[in-house]
Amino acid sequence: MRQVDLTDHFDWISDNDAKARRRQRGFYSQLSGYFQFHVEPGLRVIEFGCGHGDLLAALKPSRGLGVDLSPKMIERAKIKNPASNLEFVVGDLHSTDLGEKFDVVILDYLVGYLPDVHACIAQLRKHCHSRTRIYITSLNHSWQPLLSIAQRVGWATRQPLSNWLSSVDLQNILELNDFEVINSGTEQLLPFRIPLFSAFCNSFLVRLPIFRNFGMTLAIRARLNVKPTIEGEISCSVVVPARNESGNIRAALERIPILGKQTEIIFVEGNSVDDTWEVIQREVDAYKGPHRVQYLQQPGKGKWDAVFAGFAVAKGDVLVIQDGDLTAPPEDLPKFYDAIASGACEFANGCRLVYPMESQAMRFLNLLGNQFFAASLSFVLGQPIKDSLCGTKMMLRSDYERLLERIEVLGDFDPFGDFNLLFGSSMLDLRIRDILVRYRDRTYGDTNISRFRHGWILLRMTWFGLRKIRFFSLKPRRV
Repeated sequence: MRQVDLTDHFDWISDNDAKARRRQRGFYSQLSGYFQFHVEPGLRVIEFGCGHGDLLAALKPSRGLGVDLSPKMIERAKIKNPASNLEFVVGDLHSTDLGEKFDVVILDYLVGYLPDVHACIAQLRKHCHSRTRIYITSLNHSWQPLLSIAQRVGWATRQPLSNWLSSVDLQNILELNDFEVINSGTEQLLPFRIPLFSAFCNSFLVRLPIFRNFGMTLAIRARLNVKPTIEGEISCSVVVPARNESGNIRAALERIPILGKQTEIIFVEGNSVDDTWEVIQREVDAYKGPHRVQYLQQPGKGKWDAVFAGFAVAKGDVLVIQDGDLTAPPEDLPKFYDAIASGACEFANGCRLVYPMESQAMRFLNLLGNQFFAASLSFVLGQPIKDSLCGTKMMLRSDYERLLERIEVLGDFDPFGDFNLLFGSSMLDLRIRDILVRYRDRTYGDTNISRFRHGWILLRMTWFGLRKIRFFSLKPRRV
């Protein structure tokens, strides 16, 4: 369809879709809930094909820009949403360059109408920085027969012929234009408002095998492949939680490599019953190596409390955890740093379960537990991870600061920190990748992990993640 015909069509839609939209309130409410789950308030958001601007307004952006080729849609959007943080302009994605970059780019049920999908996706790059997330929704064409029936009986407005795009097609076009798909799937197995049953279908059933292919909406989350900015005086801060690890302090100082321009090591002592605190002070005072080193005692208990305290004082652009037992070798840290600095991933997660382990590195029940939690967390996160409990995890400090705000809704549920970081990264739609490490025997002391007590805590946290993240409701955010 020619562009002028599309403009005329959507001008007509603007004047004639009120009755159909009332019948489709459940559908639009569910879509709004999907976007509100992924896009936290206060971001800079641009929506192409914004229509009357209802979705953009619901996201509560610090700056929201709606673009639509229909002058009547834009006129109605300005009347319905007069807030000062919202702006609506007539424009065509094929050629629009607004000279701004945004945190979020939304194409909600738009790609089916684009005369040149490749050119439009290429245009998106002009509006993206290194942490921009792109959200694309489109019709799952297995629903096309039902949509045709709905149009005949007046439950949906008539539509022009649209592009027949699958998730594979969209992923291919995105990759050809140097975007990476973070996650793809379907939503809205039941795009109607039926108490309890809609929630069951759309929050649970649509996540399961077979059913997950038949949601009405194809939903894709993507990012631009670009290197992040790492230009501070300290490139990387290595936080070393150390509880009863006095025999490993000197080895940590000697073995942690230089990461980027300058490396900072932060020892966080955690209520040890041996002389770890005294040894940290003595070894750091005597240290003459290339790193900047500081130390502190954590104010509370648990590994997450120690990591939180260490990250709070870190100066590096990149943050990483190096467990004080050194069973995940510090010599592997450059692999993590290269992955983050190159933009290959945004959360680097250590994986101990590929290379052969030394005989005492991980007991059999621990191995089974790690494999179970990794499979469960892969399902929760919507991204594959092989080892959820490896202590070595790395990300940009700027992403970590955003993560802390995002996980506030989860409450204080994780004493270890692994789930906080993984859940938060997933909620920010960061690209998570496993980095393989070799798991070594301890050379000093005993593990601080209780297989059964801590295993039960991890099981509860996994179920918590399923409810809060994977089986989330499509109900709009209350404001």
